[in-house]
This record gives sequence, C-alpha cells and structure tokens, in this order.
Amino acid sequence: MKILVFDIGGTFIKYGCCVNHKLTEIHEVPTEAEKGGPHILEKVISLISGQMDYDAIGISTAGQVNADEGSIIYANSNIPAYTGTEIRKVLEKRFHVPVMAENDVNAAAMGEAVYGAGREKKAFLCLTYGTGIGGAIVQDRMIYHGATFSAAEFGAIVTHAEEKIHGKDFFDGCYEKYASVTALVQRAMKYEKELTDGRKIFEKLDDPEVFRIVDEWIDEIMMGLGSLIHIFNPSCVILGGGIMTQPFITDQIRQRISRYVMPNFAHVEILPAMLGNSAGLLGINYLTCEYMKKQI
Repeated sequence: MKILVFDIGGTFIKYGCCVNHKLTEIHEVPTEAEKGGPHILEKVISLISGQMDYDAIGISTAGQVNADEGSIIYANSNIPAYTGTEIRKVLEKRFHVPVMAENDVNAAAMGEAVYGAGREKKAFLCLTYGTGIGGAIVQDRMIYHGATFSAAEFGAIVTHAEEKIHGKDFFDGCYEKYASVTALVQRAMKYEKELTDGRKIFEKLDDPEVFRIVDEWIDEIMMGLGSLIHIFNPSCVILGGGIMTQPFITDQIRQRISRYVMPNFAHVEILPAMLGNSAGLLGINYLTCEYMKKQI
C-alpha cells in the first residue's frame, strides 16, 4: 500500500510517501503561510499531481482539525483564511482516493505511539515545545479529541495566576508564555542579544547566567507538567520539539519530578520523542491506514 503523506507547518510543508508503513522519502517546500489557506491547499494539490499509483493521501496540519470530516475548525492568524478549509472534500473530489486529515501534534503523537517512543505505552501525553506548546493525549493508540476536536491545548493552562488575572493578552499567565522555546529565547536575549535560538543558548550553557536562565525555564516546564501528570496519570510523557534533543533538559526534568508531583505519580517516565521530523508523516500514515479500514 502506498500513501502520500504531508505535514503542513507554519514554515515548511514536509511530504513524502509511505509504502507498507515505511517512509521511503522526505522532501520539503516553504509553506508561505502568509499567503493563506487557499494557497497552501493549491500547493499541496500541485505536489500530489506529480505523483502516480498511490492508494490514499494523509494530511497532518497546523490548526484545530475535525478529524471525522477532514476540515480545519480553527487556525490562527499565522495562516490566514485557513479556518473552514475542507481538506478531505477538496482532495477526494480532485484525486478520487481516501483522504485523512489530522492536527499536526496529534499526528506526531500517533507516530510516536506506533513507531516511536510510545510504542510500548498504553497511555501517554505528548508535548511539543517550540514557538508555542502543543499537546496530544493518547490512549490505546487513539487520540482523545474532546467534544469539539480541540483537546490538549496544554499551552493555555494557567501556571501564573496573578499574571492571568491582571493580564491583557489571553496567554498572559499561561504555560506557553513561560515554558515555550520562544519564552526561553526572549529571556536569553535580554542577557545577550545574539542568543536567538535554542541551539545558540545551549552552546553557552557553561556561562553561569545562561545556565541560570535555562534552569529557571526548566522549572517553568515543570509547573505545567506537574499539573498534567496529576490530571491524566499517564504512564509516560513524551517531549518533542527540536530543543528536546538536548539530553540536559530531559535529565533535569527526571530529577525534578519528585518535587512537582505526589509520590504515587512519580513513576511517570519522561522520554524524548524518537522520530524527529518524521513523526507527523509516520503518524498520518498510520491514521490514514486506519481510516481506510473503516471505508471497507
């Protein structure tokens, strides 16, 4: 079975094909998100049009996705005019094969559940740390979507109540405002303006002030994780995003768990994601296969 798979992010569209669950190639093109949803969909259509002899199409995408209908429920201003896009309807009409669409973090979590760090775990949380904080809830190789396909907006949980009460922006006081990589970079740049990304920050970890900034940022990560672990009681938490390839972070989180959760929750495993940039592509491949089974 050959499935064309796409992972639509704010900066790049990664794409390739999976043949019998093996990802045989990966390419990427700029998303050009500022040009809007219709432009992105046309770009995907153009990429598909150059392919032959495939059985289905899987789309992992930024935004809140109604996975039953294959449509975008909501996308923020980073992708204008994307909300309401009927991905499945448009692509099935055009290419006459089954089409599955899912939120990108959910797809990545399923990739980890089936092929990666969570493949032996019954129930786990997946969090990705980057520009913001994305989340997914996995139980028995299924995504928990919530009532309106919008569950696991972990970046919006409140970790600083006073800031939330007195803030003006919705995310004031919220986890994303303090524990995202954006938050780390903002702190670091106040100390040294050249520290513009996570890689540069960790290259200077031997600087005592940089170490202090990273140390405090990891405590911000812990404040959100502690609440999530108490609520969901997962067997493990899988941490994704490019910055989580730094072993120092996961080592520190493991060491600090006992300070942030009750003793009977401290068994939770903290694991880095294994699949990197392939997670969303592999996850949407699996979900597309499952969708096709239901069509028989």
